[in-house]
Amino acid sequence: MNVILPLLSGFIAAVIGVLPPGLINMTAAKVDLTDGRKRAMVFVLGASIVVFFQTYISVLFAQYINSHQEILVLLREIGLVIFTGLTIYFLFFAKKSKLKSDDSIQLKSKRSRFFMGILISAINIFPIPYYAFISVTLASYNIFTFDTVSIYSLVSGVVLGSFAVFYFYVVFFTKMKSKTDYFMQNMNKILGIITGIGALLTLVNVVKYYF
Repeated sequence: MNVILPLLSGFIAAVIGVLPPGLINMTAAKVDLTDGRKRAMVFVLGASIVVFFQTYISVLFAQYINSHQEILVLLREIGLVIFTGLTIYFLFFAKKSKLKSDDSIQLKSKRSRFFMGILISAINIFPIPYYAFISVTLASYNIFTFDTVSIYSLVSGVVLGSFAVFYFYVVFFTKMKSKTDYFMQNMNKILGIITGIGALLTLVNVVKYYF
């Protein structure tokens, strides 16, 4: 149980976090279109390696937070505000998402796509606070514990989930442009529902602490 649940939780968290069009997955699709499938997968491999280290650092940070109750409560309150704000933004203010054209992403380097994947993934610092918060939240529901097996299971799930989304963009990007307009146009509603659920779960934890 301390292997399967963290693994699945990490996978799901990664899919939710990486699925919206972003620099890494869109660049992976661009590499596939310009350099071919093999070099695109080399790029994805480089990006996934960085995801592993980012997630591991995030979990270690979350372990420290989890052992200091006052910090944990503060972060939950901050998370509640952030999730609520994101829910309102995605549902009422965000513009509809659109897949960019092939020419909108410029690939400057013609060198190893592996190191390019490492570089682009490394400059994206969002995963560190995101997975730290996910780890703390999962721990609060006893889905995840900060032992070695659970930590590596969660990290592995995140890497697998991220790799799956990157691969999805590489393989289906061309088809997505013509066949997933409905999904892309309703991306903000989907994200709004997800962040709304996150806000409700966080609110429950905050209320339980005070009452």
